[in-house]
Amino acid sequence: MIEILAQMTGSIQGGLGCLGAAIGVGLVGAKAAESVGRNPGASGKILVQAIIGMALAEAVAFYALFL
Repeated sequence: MIEILAQMTGSIQGGLGCLGAAIGVGLVGAKAAESVGRNPGASGKILVQAIIGMALAEAVAFYALFL
């Protein structure tokens, strides 16, 4: 019984971690698109910052899956 409970809680932790990462990546992408719409001249700098932000948000998913 304890084995089944441990597997379920691990799955819930991984699922919530991936859900949080997906929400974070979506927010970063939406704000980056909004920023480029407001200031198209800064699209290169915004793209770099958005990629870094998305990578950090995806790292949360890996931590949730592997810990």
